[in-house]
Amino acid sequence: MSNNSIEKKKESFGQLLDVLDELRLKCPWDSVQTNDSLRPNTIEEVYELCDALQADDATAIEKELGDVLLHVVFYAKIADEQGRFDIADVTEALRQKLIFRHPHIFGNEKAESVDQVLNRWEEIKLREKGGNRSVLAGVPEALPSLIKAFRIQEKAANIGFDWEEPAQVWAKVKEEIAEVEQEIAAGNADGIEAEMGDLLFSIVNAARLYKVHPDTALERTNRKFIKRFNYVEQQAKAQGRHLREMTLDEMDALWNEAKHLAK
Repeated sequence: MSNNSIEKKKESFGQLLDVLDELRLKCPWDSVQTNDSLRPNTIEEVYELCDALQADDATAIEKELGDVLLHVVFYAKIADEQGRFDIADVTEALRQKLIFRHPHIFGNEKAESVDQVLNRWEEIKLREKGGNRSVLAGVPEALPSLIKAFRIQEKAANIGFDWEEPAQVWAKVKEEIAEVEQEIAAGNADGIEAEMGDLLFSIVNAARLYKVHPDTALERTNRKFIKRFNYVEQQAKAQGRHLREMTLDEMDALWNEAKHLAK
């Protein structure tokens, strides 16, 4: 990377900070924002970035990255005003963390595979807290449940608490299905919820073991279902009918058309 390119990026980032300083002083909306007022918008912006990434839309990714970056510098600006830290502290802490957590790059250790890097990553994170930090302490409480389950299992696996072979997980999945069926037969609503949770957790585990991120897989199916269902709805409208007026067999026939068209 040329020095000119580096300087251009530094200059652009500095100009962004200057604009935010100006807005914080003069804009009626920007000047009154707090961590609490920004947080819901931050969540929305991250999800919009995820949508753009899912669509692999470069223009949208560029835009949404900018929106997320705005929130990063905004929180740092608020903290700076409170005398707590500033954006330089944020970037310096990140720089030091990246160096500390990559001894195979910036130190004398060796890691020749992704698994070796991830295993050392977890060990290093525990060492950062003096070894007193729980293995699962780094899983954010606010994560969506599906992603949280994946991260819990991933962290446990990184210290060796895992199946020896991926195929072993299917016995657990079948066991959980049987337990759900037992609770359904007993009409136990609380038991159904508990066992359904165990079943979902085991399915997430199966996805992880077969190198599939469950959130990505489920979102793929969500999008597929939406596309096919929209086709069914459109075809019904073309016939001058509402879905509520159609039989299940009629809707299934249109659904199968949608599946055929997608191939």
